[in-house]
Amino acid sequence: MLANLTGWHALIVLAVVVLLFGATKLPALAKSVGESMKIFKNEIKTTPAPQPAETIASPVTVPSATAPASTVSQSTPADHNPTV
Repeated sequence: MLANLTGWHALIVLAVVVLLFGATKLPALAKSVGESMKIFKNEIKTTPAPQPAETIASPVTVPSATAPASTVSQSTPADHNPTV
């Protein structure tokens, strides 16, 4: 989309900016944009990179292969009659 822009397009955009802001405000606008970019670059350089979160090893409980007799229900096929 921006590949088709030529020098004429840039001149037209510059003329519109001058008409909108006026020639007297453009130096102040450019100075404030430059200072903002300088502050942004300094903040990027001084901000430490985020450290990955450390994983805390928690004990893993593995269920045993045999369950205690109190939790195992003794059901018969008659208990699961679907025609009830």
